[in-house]
Amino acid sequence: MKTLKSRRIAHDLQPDIMPVLSAGRHRSPRSGACFMEFASFLAGERWSDHPSCTHPGLAHMARAVNDLTSNEGRSALAPLIPSVIGLTSDDPRLDLIIALRAASAAIPIASIDRQHALAVGALVCQDALERAGGSGPIDVEGPLREALDAAPEAEAWARRFLDRNVRLRRAEISERQTHVTIAMSVDGVRSACAPFPDERLRALLESTIAMCTEFVAREREGVGRTDTVPSSPSAGAEQAGRAEREDFSRHM
Repeated sequence: MKTLKSRRIAHDLQPDIMPVLSAGRHRSPRSGACFMEFASFLAGERWSDHPSCTHPGLAHMARAVNDLTSNEGRSALAPLIPSVIGLTSDDPRLDLIIALRAASAAIPIASIDRQHALAVGALVCQDALERAGGSGPIDVEGPLREALDAAPEAEAWARRFLDRNVRLRRAEISERQTHVTIAMSVDGVRSACAPFPDERLRALLESTIAMCTEFVAREREGVGRTDTVPSSPSAGAEQAGRAEREDFSRHM
């Protein structure tokens, strides 16, 4: 498990270089900062939007939320930044859990075409999580079931698609593929025909941070672990599954 080597607290920041949240990457704090760049700054890391202080899946969601939130609403994200610092885990299940949390939020309100793709991604992640030993005490099955019940046509379409492409449900899932589901979910929330998109994006990020906080805390306490955490695939298995993963990515 990764740990922070150092942490810089907010009151040590100099007011004249306090970053203002904005979309995209920035070369330095003086030119602004996205959510994760500010997190790297607060954590005392090298300036980056991919700092080691935060789990990659959560960081990917934070970058997407930051970029898709309006300029007027982005400042409301700033209070959440300290809460992502130190949320790290080497457990491969956490990426899948984050992707399922994001898809569950997006499926009921996303456009029909996105609902189809999101339902496919969610079902594939669900199968992978089951093979990995499940989510333990973190409930992702309930919210996913509610989301699919709210979009029955999308679930039926996704299951028909996967019945015709069974190998997609059996292939190893890469981090890139789970991140595609996360990004597509965030965009689905933002572009939905639903009011208050900025508030919805912030709520998604806030609830995911809370879920990751619980997961990491239980992991550090040794609670909720299973005996079936997947190991890295062998070179032969990776080569055999490459075509399936690429096919899945094209459909996502």
